[in-house]
This record gives sequence, structure tokens and C-alpha cells, in this order.
Amino acid sequence: MGNELFTNIPSKIKNLVSDVRIGKIGLPDLQRPFVWKDNKVRDLFDSMLRGYPIGYVMLWESPSDYEEKKVSIGSNKKIYEEPKELVIDGQQRLTALVAAMYGVKVRDKSYNEREIKISYNPLIREFAVWTNAIDRDQEWVTKISDVFLAKENNSFTKFRRDYINGLNDARNKKSEPELTDEERDLIEDNLNALLGLEDFSVPTLEISQGADEQDVADIFVRVNSGGQNLNENNFIQTLIAVYEKDVHDKITKFCQDSRIPKDGTSYNQIMEIDPQHLVRMAVGVGFHRARLKYAYMLLRGKNLETGKYSDETRTQNLNIFKDALENVMNLNNWHSFLHCVASAGYVSDKIIASSNAVVFSYVLYLIGKLEYKVASLQLNKIISKWFFMSAITYFYTGSTESEVERQFADLRNVHTSDEFVAYLEKNIASRFTDDYFNLTLPNELNTSSAISPAWYGYIASQIVLNTPLLFGTSGLAKYLLPGVNGTKNAIDKHHIFPKNYLTQFGYTTDRDRNQVANFTYLDYVTNIDISDDSPVNYIERYKNKLGDSYKTHCENHCLPKDFEKLDYMEFLNERRMLMAQLIKKAFMVL
Repeated sequence: MGNELFTNIPSKIKNLVSDVRIGKIGLPDLQRPFVWKDNKVRDLFDSMLRGYPIGYVMLWESPSDYEEKKVSIGSNKKIYEEPKELVIDGQQRLTALVAAMYGVKVRDKSYNEREIKISYNPLIREFAVWTNAIDRDQEWVTKISDVFLAKENNSFTKFRRDYINGLNDARNKKSEPELTDEERDLIEDNLNALLGLEDFSVPTLEISQGADEQDVADIFVRVNSGGQNLNENNFIQTLIAVYEKDVHDKITKFCQDSRIPKDGTSYNQIMEIDPQHLVRMAVGVGFHRARLKYAYMLLRGKNLETGKYSDETRTQNLNIFKDALENVMNLNNWHSFLHCVASAGYVSDKIIASSNAVVFSYVLYLIGKLEYKVASLQLNKIISKWFFMSAITYFYTGSTESEVERQFADLRNVHTSDEFVAYLEKNIASRFTDDYFNLTLPNELNTSSAISPAWYGYIASQIVLNTPLLFGTSGLAKYLLPGVNGTKNAIDKHHIFPKNYLTQFGYTTDRDRNQVANFTYLDYVTNIDISDDSPVNYIERYKNKLGDSYKTHCENHCLPKDFEKLDYMEFLNERRMLMAQLIKKAFMVL
């Protein structure tokens, strides 16, 4: 049996929560978006009240070589200015307990602070997620934090008396009898049972201070936290939150700003930035590495060439990481890159299937700008083409890290701006071949998947070509931007051969009826007008309405000549070929 790297320390909820509140235990999730739903927090307390196990907590005794860098986590004043231990597993559970029991605010997915309000009914011994109805019901303690804080402030007796008096007043107003002695005793017992949760036992494992980052990272990645698998990204964010607070704060602000429309910020219409995106970008730009496992090695001072660790290397790596992060979060760089993405037709997150395409294309953009000094116009053009290709061809899906690592290896032999551009052009050409447009792409358009890079590429191509909506006059792009929809969508995804119409001819599965080649975007009025009409009927109306421009509309939207008279499967096959050629046409424009 090998030497155990951990010690089993039986703990009570009150000890763990107290240690978090005073800063002895560092809990980075108090600074990151809290992913649990409130009903899951309610279920956690219900399980404890019933005596069910709620899992274990794993702590890491902070390494001594970082003593001078540790900082307090969270905004409240703490006794410990630096954490003595980090939570490796159980972060969500501890965050839920601290927040619900003592009113400590958490952040939602938009990085706004919010309170987790779990209510408790002492008469029926039940928990519930706070609602307005519960708030008005005197039987319910609106927030269990009121009970725990009352005990902490030595005012629990007054709290209980006020609760009973309030409930009696409510009953009097309804002409109902006041609480009986038995009900008063029940309330006292059940409030004490709630407070007794502080003594609930939680198995706690402490990883020893002597464990190195590889040991801790392996443990971190392998353990399972409340059904949510931990990964290298969680581990890196934990290290940054504790040891590089200024870096952590900048990352948090950039991510928060990306979600809130405002000029002069990281806000964009392409994607909401998460910390892991920024970590990947910084490691890619600074170290030409794609695998997150390298990030924590680098941040702990490993020389990837020699495999050795040192304080000097750690300082150098951290400086490189910080410099790269500054360039990644430079708003001029960020928005210039986003302009390249929009120029490729991808003006909205609604048509981007992979965030990796954004992340790693941005890395290439920064490498081209900062290292190879590619001229702005030339760089913007090649990155627009690159993003167009990578988004459509699934370049950054599957074994993404392996593919990008290979790309970084190739770039070691690239030394000038012309060579950098030529390298990207060569890779684009190797994927955008005649066979791709004539065979592969039409086959990829043979899908009913709601998330299809090929379909999104077709939409992006129409935007590149500034194509008006079918039977309309306005370009598609403006309808995909935020703020154009009221209570109804300004545009709708419409079946060219309507579903009800197809059902009459034996096409009863969505796999057949929802083929992407059977879709087009229509404005709201046109969509209502066409409704479930057969193609023969509605096409006759629009031929008469549009006159000579009808043919152009069909060509712009890849509708075969006299398509309304075609067999449905024949129509799909012909339209897929035309859609693939339209994508090729858009690429040639780029």
C-alpha cells in the first residue's frame, strides 16, 4: 500500500462554514458563478435534516512555497488575511451552506451578486425555495439565514418569540385559533432541529502540504463533486483566485463585462466569456500551448523543456502569463478580432457552434499581430477566412487540443509575417478543396440537427453576400443582432415544404421534415402569410407579387428552378448542392 497523501479529519458543518467565513479555508466559488440551482440547495438542507449523507469535503493544506502570495477570498472582512487550506472537492456544497445559512452573497452566471434564500416551515419541518407567496405566509421563516444569524447574535429567543407572535397575529386576522401549546413546542423543536444542522458531520479529507501540484491536480481532476466533474480549469482558477488576486479580479471583470451591453467594455454579440476561455487564450499566446494541464505546471514553475521546477521559472512563467493575459484582454485587440469574425458572417452567438473556434482563432490573431507583425489589413483578411473555414469544417471540435498543439509545433518553423499568412492559407486550402464543396459539404448538410456548423456556415455566407431575406428586402444580418425582436421574433426559421404538407405524403418523422435544406429564414409577416400552404400555392402568389425579381430570390436562397414541383427528396439533394456552392461563393468574396 502506497503512502497516503491525505488525512481523514471528521468535521462538523459549523467548523467548515466558520473556517470559510473567517478566511482560514479559501473557497474560490464565492467569487465565481455559482452553478447550483436554488432547488438543489434546498435539497441539500432537506437531506441533512433527514440525516442523509451529503458527500465529503477535500482540502489542500496550502503549500509553504506560496505563503507570501496567499490572499483572502471574498469581500467580507476576515480574521485570516490568507487561507491556510483550499477546497479541492466540495466547493459547491460549501458555497451553498455558507450562502444559505449566513446570507453571504454568491454570483450568478452574469457575475451579478445575489442571495440564496431558502425558507423553512417549523410547523411542518420542510424547506422551500423562497417565493413571494412564501414571503407573505407567516408560517414560513423567509430565510434560514435569519435563524442562524439570530443564534450567532444571541437573539434567537427573541426571534422565536417574534415568529410565534407574528403567526398568532396572522391567525387572529383570519379569525383562526392561536397556536396551541403543542404547536409552540413543535415550533421550538423544529427550529432547534434546524440549528442542529451546524453539528451535522461531514467526512473531510486533507491533502498534505507536501503533495506536489501533479498529485493535487490528479486528485482534483479524478474526484467527483456533487455530480460535476472537476477539471484542470477548476484547479487553475483556484490557484489564481488564491495566489494571484489581481489577475483573478481582472479576469472576473472581463467576463462580467462581456455579458453587459456597454461601450468600451468586453461586451460582444459572439460569446459570453468565461475564465477558462481567458486562461486558454493566455496560455496559447504566451506559451504556444493548448492543453490546460500545461497551465498549472507553468504557473507552478515548471520548465516544459527540462521538466524541472524552480522559483525563478515560476516567476518568469507568471510574468509571461500576465503579459499574455494583458494582450488577450486588451479591448482594441479583442474588438478588432471580433470584427474579423463578423466580417466572416458570424455576427451572433446564434450561429456559432463552437466557442473553441473563437478562442483559438483569437490566439492565432494575437500571435499574428504580436509575434509576426502581420499588417492589419492582411491579418484581418486572413483571420476572417480562417474563422470562416474553421467554423464550417469542425476544425476546433473533437480532438481540439491535439490539433492546436500540432499547429503550435508547425509555427516553430514559421519566422516571418509572409510565412505566417502562407501557413494559414495552406491549411485553409487543404480543407476547402473542390471535393469538400462538391461532396463533403453537401453530405454534412444532410442533417436535421439544430446545431449544425454547415447550416450556420450557410447563414454566415448569406450575411457575407448581404443577401436579403427570402421574399423580403432587408439583409439577414440585422435580424440576428440584439434588440431587434419584440414580443415576437422578427424572423422565423420556416419550412420551405411545410411539416403538415409533408405529413400528407408520408413524411412523418422530424428527421425527414426538419432537414436543414428544408429551412430558410423569413420575416414574421411572410412566415404568417405562407403558414402551412403547399409550395405550389404560395410560390404562385410570390411569383405574381415579385415579378422579375422572383428568380433572383430563388437563386440567392439556393432554391432549384421550379422547386415547388420537385419530389421532396429530390429537392433536398439539389438544394444541398446549391447551398454548398453558395458557401464557396462567400468564401471567394472573403
